[in-house]
Amino acid sequence: MRYVIQSATTGAFLAPSYDDGQPEWVMLLCEAVAVDDLETCAQLIEDHCEPFHRAMVVDLTELHRSVSL
Repeated sequence: MRYVIQSATTGAFLAPSYDDGQPEWVMLLCEAVAVDDLETCAQLIEDHCEPFHRAMVVDLTELHRSVSL
């Protein structure tokens, strides 16, 4: 499966950078590198999201729903 992490507050996506793989916030979905597993999503959220972001994991194969961690 393919997942992206989205801030419910800002709409930005937290994803590994195309350049060096370091997590970064991007505004466009086309700039967000998808993550392959929920464990990686959970670690990215824990390490790089502040509570105000209200992070959501979105399964790109099921765009009509978000995934609860």
